Amino acid sequence: MIAQSPQELQQKATDLIRSILEYAVADNNTIDDSTTLNQLPFVQMLYEKIQFSLAWSREEKWQPLGDSLYDLIANAKLYGLFPEDYHSRELSDIRTKFSNDSAGKGDRKNATLWSQADLMLTDAFVRLIKDLKLGRLSPDSITLRKDSVLTNEFCLQQYNSLQQSGSLAQLVQSLEPEQPGYHLLKAGIKKCLDSADNRQFTKVPPRGGNADTFKLALQHRLYEEGFIASDSVRADSVQLSKAIMRFQKKKEITADGKAGEGTIRMLNTSDHDKFIRIAITLDRYKLLPEKMPEKYIWVNLPGFYLQLWNDDSVIIVSKIVCGKPQTRTPVLTSAISELITYPQWTMPTSIIVKEILPAVKKNPGYLARKGFSLIDSKGDEADPYKVNWSKYSKGIPYKVVQGSGDDNALGVMKFNFSNKYAVYLHDTNQRYLFGQASRAMSHGCVRVQEWQKMAYYILRNDSTLADKGSYPLIDSMNTWLKRKEKHSIKIRNRIPLFIRYFTCDGKNGNIVFYDDIYGEDNKFREKYFAGK
Repeated sequence: MIAQSPQELQQKATDLIRSILEYAVADNNTIDDSTTLNQLPFVQMLYEKIQFSLAWSREEKWQPLGDSLYDLIANAKLYGLFPEDYHSRELSDIRTKFSNDSAGKGDRKNATLWSQADLMLTDAFVRLIKDLKLGRLSPDSITLRKDSVLTNEFCLQQYNSLQQSGSLAQLVQSLEPEQPGYHLLKAGIKKCLDSADNRQFTKVPPRGGNADTFKLALQHRLYEEGFIASDSVRADSVQLSKAIMRFQKKKEITADGKAGEGTIRMLNTSDHDKFIRIAITLDRYKLLPEKMPEKYIWVNLPGFYLQLWNDDSVIIVSKIVCGKPQTRTPVLTSAISELITYPQWTMPTSIIVKEILPAVKKNPGYLARKGFSLIDSKGDEADPYKVNWSKYSKGIPYKVVQGSGDDNALGVMKFNFSNKYAVYLHDTNQRYLFGQASRAMSHGCVRVQEWQKMAYYILRNDSTLADKGSYPLIDSMNTWLKRKEKHSIKIRNRIPLFIRYFTCDGKNGNIVFYDDIYGEDNKFREKYFAGK
């Protein structure tokens, strides 16, 4: 529909917006053969409020906010978003038509194009609000946000606020999470995108199939990125091992020259896959509380680290060991409620079924050899040789307990917190494991290298005499540790604990990626970003 003047275009656009919206309501939210309005209820409400006039342009010219919104869509990846989710291709095509009509005698006077572009920008605006504030992941059992759904009224408030301030950047900033980790990660996206290698690399099949097919694919993949000199002559085991080691060193993982599951996962992770991980991780930040506690403990499982935060500063950093893929550490939110010196370890049923039962059925002496005691329902120690183990397959009517001591699997300190998984933080008698790059090695609990620093901090924070520089609980703890005595210390000022699964971090303008040890990012990608 061609208008003869800018004023006529404005009027024709108003009529068109009204009729296009009526068509969209009757035809599954579509405004033409290829374009769907995803936020139609809000779009309708807004245009009713502004009498169906153009929201982002006026008399054949884009308004500054229209230009800003288009630029935001074009650069959506810098926010971990996908431009195609916000009508980027259709909007780009229309803007190109306007740009090519330098004389202003053709497409620039087309009221239909202006109307469609306006509707798409409004639709994109609402989706951007939702994706920036809440993300695209569905709330789960540990989500701590109170606003899991944004109402049309909220989105209208944002539109009105934008009109008043005239600053889209200011609005975006108000919607995004405040957590420092979110902004550090976002700050590294541009550099990551600029250096991305968009080549399609050979996928290495998992081990267990045809050995020749596996080795040929592995060699070809290593050759593609320059870790081995040739793929035309079959490499021997030594050459392959050296090439794998070069790859592992570049990725900063354990350089053992073996193509294990973790190494294969990294070989099969493209730079586009990494961007998906960034998008997922940024959205995971949006599932956290809008305001984090002043003090809290943060455990990132794929990163194998713990941080203790105080007033937006990291006070303690520690390496951790977390659960193996077969016995995962759960993501959860809780608070440290108790410290136990020289704890006993009561083995969970899952480990008894998987490991203890098969062993004692072969030899009841296995328990004594491992330093375990068998405790009956009365609290008395039972003789494993007098138990008919063949009766049991899904559990036993006994507790399996490892007594206190330096050889105890929990080490000399245990940090309890309420949870339904029977997991906790603790020291370990296998401290050498902290030297490994990949540390998914436990039965589900989290082993903490800097347990002593964390215990001191928790007890200082809990002391009623801290203002006088006196910490009697720390003195007691040190005494009990020296004597190798089991004691429980209840914590009044409980420090919140967040155990999370974030596969990348921003550091000094770069992005560090971690192995997707439990395959959670792959599941999220299939569920929320299929086809991306």
